[in-house]
Amino acid sequence: MFCPVCHSSRTSIFFEMLNVPVFCNVLWSEQQAAKTCQKGDIRLAFCSDCGFIYNTTFDSKLLDYCPDYENSLDFSPRFQAYAKSLGERLIKKYNLYQKKIIEIGCGKGDFLSLLCELGENRGVGFDPSYIEHTEILNLVRDRVEFVQDVYSEKYRHYQGDFICCRHTLEHIEQPRNLLTLLRENLETGDEVPIFFEVPNAIDTFRRMAIWDIIYEHCCYFSPVSLSYIFASCGFEVKAMSEEFQGQFLTLEAEMGKPKLTFNQTDVDDLKTLSRDVDVFAQTFNNKLISWQKTLKNIADNGQKAVTWGAGSKGVTFLNLIQEQTTVEYIVDINPRKQGKYVAGTGQQIVEPEFLSQYQPDVIIVMNSVYQDEIKHQVHDLGLNSELMFV
Repeated sequence: MFCPVCHSSRTSIFFEMLNVPVFCNVLWSEQQAAKTCQKGDIRLAFCSDCGFIYNTTFDSKLLDYCPDYENSLDFSPRFQAYAKSLGERLIKKYNLYQKKIIEIGCGKGDFLSLLCELGENRGVGFDPSYIEHTEILNLVRDRVEFVQDVYSEKYRHYQGDFICCRHTLEHIEQPRNLLTLLRENLETGDEVPIFFEVPNAIDTFRRMAIWDIIYEHCCYFSPVSLSYIFASCGFEVKAMSEEFQGQFLTLEAEMGKPKLTFNQTDVDDLKTLSRDVDVFAQTFNNKLISWQKTLKNIADNGQKAVTWGAGSKGVTFLNLIQEQTTVEYIVDINPRKQGKYVAGTGQQIVEPEFLSQYQPDVIIVMNSVYQDEIKHQVHDLGLNSELMFV
């Protein structure tokens, strides 16, 4: 078994999660269809030489990123503030005014449209799951083009002054292929800055954000593995940082020469990450058992509980706990998700206002980064529910 990034044979499986939905972010209109959705297995391997973590049983043929795929976080004021701050920083740093921007994996186009609106830029976004939304097009109708397809060599004629790719690389089975393609597609001699953002594996495997392990994510990057893959593919890494309370990892780079060596800091970080994955499976099981006991106690006390957040974390949580009937509904502020059903377990996704009539005793918040805005919403709804944070 060889590492897809550095081709080392020093890889080992350290964790498995079987029979889970292959999509956490596909919207299901019928409950039964949601319960019988396509499932797959997760067996995570760790490369001792470069730190790359990947699902050895991932099968891309099980996935179809169609317009029913919905993972936008832009309905949250907290996330909107982060995205706007990030956009403003990138525009200022790279002088992105009246420039051409390319986004790989643009989703519904929220961030690309933001960059084009704030800097009066023009943009091209690539994503097979793209679907037109009037509220986005009204902002930048004449300045943004969306291509409902994966970015590939046939789009080499699209050249830009800035390339960004957010929360896409972790979905690609052979991530080197995308970076190599991007390196080849960029015109030689031009110092085009690129910006990537991925989930932070440190948050998942050291800080135990265990609900972020999903089938869609076939790759998991820590700072050391992310910098290595870019350097080895011919990019010079200029900056890296943890963002969004450590949940995201960002990288900024330009074209350079391939580099295959580690410095001492990288070596030390690799050793620490290796220790993290060694104990992860047991710590994961302990956390899962603890939440199963909590849900059982809620049910035994005759209380009603809902979860808040129908993204990857919420869907994974409901599929892993064994007291699933304790939670009948899951709340989400994204109107595109409301009225749909959770993959694998079939809970209905409801708007926050539904809670006024349902009156839950307990609200389990799936992402504590949103706790302030959720607390305000719960207060405004006049609820006395106990809030728990995973």
